[in-house]
Amino acid sequence: MTKNEVKKKIDELRKALHYHNYRYYVLDDPIISDSEYDNLLTELKELENKFPEFYDENSPTVKVGGKPLNKFEKVEHKIPMFSLDDGFSESDIKEFDLKVKRFLGVPQSEAIDYSVEPKFDGLSIDLIYEDGKLKVASTRGDGFVGEDVTQNVRTIKNVPLILSKDNPPNYIDVQGEVLLTKDEFNRINDERIKSGSQPFANPRNAAAGSIRQLDPKETAKRNLIMIMYYIRQIDGFSMKISTQYEALEVLRKMGFPTSKYNKLAHGINETIEYKKELEKIRDSLPYELDGVVIKINRFDFQEKLGFTTKSPRWAIAFKFPAEQATTKILDIQVNVGRTGILTPVAILRPVNIGGALVSRASLYTMDEIEKKNIMIGDVVFVQRAGDVIPEVVKPVKDLRDGTQRHFKMPDRCPVCGSKVVKDGAYYRCSNINCPSVLKESIKHFVSRKAMNIDGFGNKIVEQLVDKWIVSDVSDIYKLDKETLMDLDRVGEQLAENLLTAIEKSKGTTFAKFIYALGIRHVGEYVAKLLAERFDSLENLKKATREDLLSIDGIGEEISDSVVSFFSESRNIETIDKLLSYGIHFENGKKEQSKVSGKSFVFTGTLAKPREHFKELVEKKGGIVRNSVSKNLDYLVVGENPGSKLSKAKKFGVKIINEEELLKLLEE
Repeated sequence: MTKNEVKKKIDELRKALHYHNYRYYVLDDPIISDSEYDNLLTELKELENKFPEFYDENSPTVKVGGKPLNKFEKVEHKIPMFSLDDGFSESDIKEFDLKVKRFLGVPQSEAIDYSVEPKFDGLSIDLIYEDGKLKVASTRGDGFVGEDVTQNVRTIKNVPLILSKDNPPNYIDVQGEVLLTKDEFNRINDERIKSGSQPFANPRNAAAGSIRQLDPKETAKRNLIMIMYYIRQIDGFSMKISTQYEALEVLRKMGFPTSKYNKLAHGINETIEYKKELEKIRDSLPYELDGVVIKINRFDFQEKLGFTTKSPRWAIAFKFPAEQATTKILDIQVNVGRTGILTPVAILRPVNIGGALVSRASLYTMDEIEKKNIMIGDVVFVQRAGDVIPEVVKPVKDLRDGTQRHFKMPDRCPVCGSKVVKDGAYYRCSNINCPSVLKESIKHFVSRKAMNIDGFGNKIVEQLVDKWIVSDVSDIYKLDKETLMDLDRVGEQLAENLLTAIEKSKGTTFAKFIYALGIRHVGEYVAKLLAERFDSLENLKKATREDLLSIDGIGEEISDSVVSFFSESRNIETIDKLLSYGIHFENGKKEQSKVSGKSFVFTGTLAKPREHFKELVEKKGGIVRNSVSKNLDYLVVGENPGSKLSKAKKFGVKIINEEELLKLLEE
């Protein structure tokens, strides 16, 4: 065959194999036998080996795995991957329904349509396709930055590498869950036990471990599957999608595996019934479920509801009852956190729950202990809330024999002996210099997501505080080589490495610095919002409660906390010291222009993927948001705009088209 004939034959084989994968894994309706499929795959492998110049990263042959990686690269999510709020009872779900209606202005008697879907107990993965081809697959990570696992995801047999639709969108960003079936989980564990390796605790851990193998050939051996459930962004698509349930059908037609148990429910009562029915068949399913996901079906309603700093207001996870076990509370101890709050913790006789050994469980507050009537020495039911966090459910009162005793919150801090004061539902150490508070503050300050000072382990932090070397986070920048080498197990090389890391940390971003300060209720996402809204520390210090409440995504609790933090003279002194030691903020090399500091939202179909325009805007110092608010500067409108357009008109937001945006960016 000539080179052209070889190329044509390879293309034909790839197209045929992609189609048969779709028939087998998505439609569950194969039209050729396994042996016929294997023959086609073998023929393709032989041709690709003979003619490596026709290599394609999306060939069906990559399902067997490629070359091992040295490490996983980081991927910044253009749109944050939010987590869901949880509901554990029917009353939680009905309250969610009422909140949605109040927010939307819908009468309480009116039924809202919900897309109800199984909640898979796996690992959340984001897939990006351009012109119908898989380009990037990444883990959720912290919601803002994940890991590039594209090479491993390509080995998952039911993940389409090429979309089956004739006219795929120019760009589509979809989210799904990577899973292991129960049978595959048992097979893997049997092999691990035979080889002397530690078995996985549960299918979720096994799936997570499999997707993070540096050698994709090892991932390919695990027979992972993936189920898709959410279109995060789509551009350049001929069809207008108005609802979540329509979106699921579009995903299926494009060749994505979706769940056959997805359903459209009319009203919250139908939603609750769906959960009950799915719970009945839960054990018979080939994979693990830990609940159902309830999403507002209409996209225009979703846009109006928007997001909090952590989760969408238009969706909630209705969790199945967690696995429970009984054990005994041996003692109740008190931990002191970085905000000075005293948290009672139950010390338990170790018990295995859902594959994890549990020996401690937070009791949260004194009010919670009294409400549940928990005593030291009680036999209690313990569950992993959300199948993750250990929680004491209730005591078995019938087993009390008189040896149990009530727990009393100490009136003196167990760490520094200072007076404990009651602060609402919480008890707090009155000493702002309490060693425990300081230790936790330093650990937070030096952490990777904050100032990222590598090498500051817990043992070093504890010595620095216990030996009165550091009495404030700013003291970190006064450390010298001799002082560090006086600490246990710190030699010359480690001391030099720590000093290098400290010096390197002086150049950071405004958002990371805000997060590092440890302001109560201010996580990474809120820190980014504050950094975007206030371009300097001086502006942030002067921010009023009203200024903060005007930011989309910030509520009263966060506003009060920020104002309170900057009204405390000791905090201002610490910040001034940090700046005097050379901490400065890098601007991310953004160009200064007419759009610097201005905010943009996109709606409708544009000539190129939104990410293209987002990068142009951010390069010029602009800010791209997901939702329309009265503080938005520009709405960029493409073809078939959604409800964002009417909302922008209502708020008086300036509306421009793609051509006007490009002209604005050139100024």
